[in-house]
Amino acid sequence: MPANIQVVLQQDVDKLGKSGELVRVRPGFARNYLLPRQLAVAATSAAVKRIEHERAVALARAEKAKKEAREVAEKITAIGVTITQKAGDDGRLFGSVTAKDIAAAFAAKGVVIDRRKIALRESIKNVGTFEFKVALVSDVVATLKVEVVAK
Repeated sequence: MPANIQVVLQQDVDKLGKSGELVRVRPGFARNYLLPRQLAVAATSAAVKRIEHERAVALARAEKAKKEAREVAEKITAIGVTITQKAGDDGRLFGSVTAKDIAAAFAAKGVVIDRRKIALRESIKNVGTFEFKVALVSDVVATLKVEVVAK
């Protein structure tokens, strides 16, 4: 019985490797854990070629997404939105402006932003001009300009 066998990981496994890597593991670990959970496949030449192809496709898809995110970031940086809310005499809002409101205002201008990606420490409760960061992709960050005015 071999001391180690080679498998190709199909998903990231903690303390073992990333998806698509060729790793050496003990036969029992592969047979009892990795293979039944479909975390890995045996390292045949066909499996290695398939994983390499999937990796190339994923890289191409990531580059395309990054390019689209850069275009969206340029649009976001160029435009700003104005949100009108009821406010008191001292400039304090009745209610607040949240990331959902900001995403809706940008969507009205034709730019779709996921509200969960807007880095809003806390909701806006005063009238004024604010700038926020939004991480569109891992390394593409845009700045949102939001002006809150009183009705």
